[in-house]
Amino acid sequence: MVLDTFKKETKELWRDGRVRIAFIIVLFLTAIATYISTKHYQNINEQYLEASNTERDIWDNQGEKNPHSAAHYGTYAFKPKYPLSLIDQGVDKYTGTSIFLEAHKRNEAQFIAASDQTGLARFGDLTPDFILLFIIPLLLILVSYNSVTKEKERGTLTLLRSQGAIGWKIVLGKWLAIFSPIFVLAFVLFLLTGVLLSNLPDFGVFNWSSLFVLFGTYMVYYAIFINLVLIISASVKKSGIALVLSLSVWILVCLVLPKVASNLAEYKYPYPTRQEFSENITQDKKQGLDGHNPWSEAAKELEEKTLKEYGVDSLSQLPFNYDAYRMQKGEEHEAEIYFKHYNYLKTQYANQSSIYQKLAAISPYLSTRFLSMAIAKTDYDTHWDFSDAAENYRIESQKFLNDHFAKESKYGEWGFKADAEFWKKLPKFTYEPPSLSETIQTNKSSVLMMLVWLVGSFTLLFFTTKSL
Repeated sequence: MVLDTFKKETKELWRDGRVRIAFIIVLFLTAIATYISTKHYQNINEQYLEASNTERDIWDNQGEKNPHSAAHYGTYAFKPKYPLSLIDQGVDKYTGTSIFLEAHKRNEAQFIAASDQTGLARFGDLTPDFILLFIIPLLLILVSYNSVTKEKERGTLTLLRSQGAIGWKIVLGKWLAIFSPIFVLAFVLFLLTGVLLSNLPDFGVFNWSSLFVLFGTYMVYYAIFINLVLIISASVKKSGIALVLSLSVWILVCLVLPKVASNLAEYKYPYPTRQEFSENITQDKKQGLDGHNPWSEAAKELEEKTLKEYGVDSLSQLPFNYDAYRMQKGEEHEAEIYFKHYNYLKTQYANQSSIYQKLAAISPYLSTRFLSMAIAKTDYDTHWDFSDAAENYRIESQKFLNDHFAKESKYGEWGFKADAEFWKKLPKFTYEPPSLSETIQTNKSSVLMMLVWLVGSFTLLFFTTKSL
């Protein structure tokens, strides 16, 4: 019964001109989106490589210079573009591509792509993830909305029941006929993408396992959508009603609830404004040690503590340049301040994410969206991780420079200059994103919610069609 229904439904689908045209359109749009994303990926990585090499050459060829002057001169940490961003660009265009690393200050990522776009950007970008998340579910609705209602309208369902056919077996055959072409289409597209990425120069080892986990994520998403549409088709008598209800579910799940979740999260756990954030950091800095101000109360306390620790009467008797030592202690104090305030931003982000996770109980789109971005390494968690890595490198760089200044010069010797070869000793900035297992562990709530949706929708579909 299942196999016979599968064969019959498959033939009917491919005889329907609307379905063939819809599949051709989706294939055409996907090909265009993949081509655009490939060119964008190549362009960004070429810029990344050129910028990284150029900036390092500038740093290495500063010539003789005071180490603390070099600390203020600064350098850049560039964020690489990872292979699976070709499929899902996530929030990359909103988070910036580089961070300026300088003394006494933690900077935000800059050169945000979204800020350079024209007003046409409000209509959205044609990207593979847009097609995978929005267009293919619409295609599934077109294919499956009348799967059961057409049998009711034709009277064939009554005929099948009189011959002893079992309702859920009929629907299972229809389910397989709907899912199979989507599975084959998506599998071929992901496989070709994998082959393409394997032959493109990338700045992170391309991982086939990540690609297929991403593929599996979307297959679960489509299975849930098919279940929802078939439940509607089995519950109503007219195909027109089934179509309207199915489209309403798509609008609710893919458009309305994500926007509601975003507004609710921002309302409940708002971020401070940029001005408030900067003012709070400035106030905390005023209350602590300033490496450039030797007359402050905190500086005097450090001076007394250092003299006592080394058992000397004056700063000139210390075995290192106290000015550089004080500046390094100031850097450490300021790093703690930045850690405190950025940790608050992370806490707000975690609280906002909890809102999305709760609303994912009524929208499988949310779990799929966040899991897809995480696997592609284009989510906010990866950006925070990159930002923290850049900050740790900034702190280590300042210590490297200030320690050299302190050890190689004497107290009051502000004219000291490091030799031209010294700058090459600073290690290059490198960043390793979270592994696939770490990503899955971080997003286990999304994985669990998708499994709940899958099992729950199949269970409801079974009991809905059992009495057909």
